[in-house]
Parts: sequence; C-alpha cells; structure tokens
Amino acid sequence: MVIVHSSDLHVGDDYATRLWGGDDVRALRAVLSTARIVGADVVLLAGDVFEHNRLPGDVLDRSGELLANAGMPVVILPGNHDPVVAGSVYHRSAIGRLLDVHVFGVTDDESVILGGLDLEVWGHAHRDYDDMVPLRKPRPRSTRWQIAMAHGHYQSMPDRSIVKRPAWLIGKDEIAATGADYLALGHWNRPARVGNGRVPAYYSGSPEFAGTVNVVRLTAGRKVRVRRRRIPWRAAPAP
Repeated sequence: MVIVHSSDLHVGDDYATRLWGGDDVRALRAVLSTARIVGADVVLLAGDVFEHNRLPGDVLDRSGELLANAGMPVVILPGNHDPVVAGSVYHRSAIGRLLDVHVFGVTDDESVILGGLDLEVWGHAHRDYDDMVPLRKPRPRSTRWQIAMAHGHYQSMPDRSIVKRPAWLIGKDEIAATGADYLALGHWNRPARVGNGRVPAYYSGSPEFAGTVNVVRLTAGRKVRVRRRRIPWRAAPAP
C-alpha cells in the first residue's frame, strides 16, 4: 500500500497565491498530482489544508473539484487554521459531501475505516481555536494497518503546567502509545522525523517550503518505508 502524506497547504494564503500568479489552489493540485504519479492508494492531509475559515466560495469550489477528481480516498484532519467550527470551510462547501473524501469532525468523528485496504486512519480534529491534546485516547487496533494523524507541535517531554499555551503539544510518549504503523503529523513547515523511533512519526512539511510530500509504503512483511518525493510543480499546471 502506498500513502502520500502532506500538510499545511494553506489554500488561499495570500503569499502562496501571489507566488503562483493568482492560482490559490496550486499546492492542493500539486500534492494530488504527485500522489497519482506515485500510484498512491490514499492521501493524508494533516491539517491546515486551508488558510482560514473565511475563504470565498469560488476557492472552495475549485478545491472541492480537485478533491472530487483525486482518484483515490483523501483523509483530511482539520488543523488550527481550519478547525471544525460553525461556518467552517468544510460546512460552507461540498467538500464534506464528496465521495471518498473523509474529514474528521465532519464526515467521520475520530476514525476512518478503509475496508478495501484493511486500514484504519484515526485522529482528533481541531474543533475550535483553543488548545487541545492531539494524540489523546489512542484507538485499539481493529484492522491490519493503522495510521494516526495529528496536528500540533512536537516536544519530546511537553510541559503541560502552562494552562494557556495553544501549541497543541505532542510528546514522544504519546506518539509511542499510539502503537500505529505510521503517524502523519502537521503544523511544521519543515519535514522532520520525531519521537523515540518506536512509531514512525513524521512531519511532511508544507509543499511550498519543503518542496516534497512523504511517500509511505506499507509492505507485505509489515515493514514501513518512508521517503520524501519531490513535487513536480510543472505536472500541476494552472487551469
């Protein structure tokens, strides 16, 4: 099974839109194009797919069209920029009603079962702008493969004594406690591997900053191989 993991696309961000000559969905198009090139079975978007919840309808329509034509299941974990609040981008568009597009907190609560792949993907969506624990309550395994998703800031040993600290902290012990085959992380613009190594836990980085996506291969021997794949931006031309 091949999985493409990306995050922090920030569709509608003014800087990125200017960077691509007004094409505000360029990053989403490029990530999905790269997923098709590598033959991905699933795409994971680990938070901040959208810059904010006030984006105009035409941007959401273009995003929805890309997702509808992805050609594979797409699992979205809303982050701190696009949390599932009243009037969110996921409620004001058709994205939450698209076939094969799963949005935590909208189409699915905390778990997505992809039966044909014997895969469960779980995660906790940001449901407001307040602090939260992204990896609370790990789910017991019910399928052959299990992937966790989280959007937040990694610290090896988080100090949670500071009450008002909206950093959505993720610690190494919490990562290990998931027991997942892979942890898809978002919130950092740069790609990185974190944790103590018991669970393969990776930030993908944002497409514009990293220039890559993470390609995760789950093999018959239960090996998990993770490589960064450069995004061929020219393969994702503007419409």
